Amino acid sequence: MEHIRPGWPVPQLQNVVATVNLDCPLNLQTISQHARNVEYSKKKFHALIMRIRDPKTTTLVFATGKMVITGAKSERLARLAGRKHARMIQKVGFDTKFKDFKVQNFVASCSVGFYVRLEGLNAANPTFSSYEPELFPGLVYKIASTRTTLLVFMNGKVVITGVKELDKLYESFARVYPMLLDFRIRKSA
Repeated sequence: MEHIRPGWPVPQLQNVVATVNLDCPLNLQTISQHARNVEYSKKKFHALIMRIRDPKTTTLVFATGKMVITGAKSERLARLAGRKHARMIQKVGFDTKFKDFKVQNFVASCSVGFYVRLEGLNAANPTFSSYEPELFPGLVYKIASTRTTLLVFMNGKVVITGVKELDKLYESFARVYPMLLDFRIRKSA
């Protein structure tokens, strides 16, 4: 967060998507019959869906032993959820391990506290942004160096996604926030 200056809004994490390898093949049908809070329909989707309340997350479990954890509000909570799901599968009778935990995507959002003139922001940054209000109400701003996408809405809401490192999330926001100030819609008296 060293990139965020005092007085600036701070993006808050909304979702962390992480992966982990249980390092053993799984019989999803067996797990679905013996574990709780599980959905499995082989015809609909080739993964098992597990949910827990604390931390409130949803995990996709694949027969290969790979898992995708979504919904956590921090990296620590995503890791905890993955461990809880791995333990549930272990209790069913599989020799699970917990290998290669990795955050695949951080999603954060914040409100800058003012309206933004998206047409002007897009016109000033045609290389990095696209704005087609007929298709999507937000401006899409891509930062290639951090592989980050920011969705900027006219009401001042900003969603930051595509980041694998938390520091890059704040760095990306700090790069765009001064531009948002330049295209701030000032209220007339």
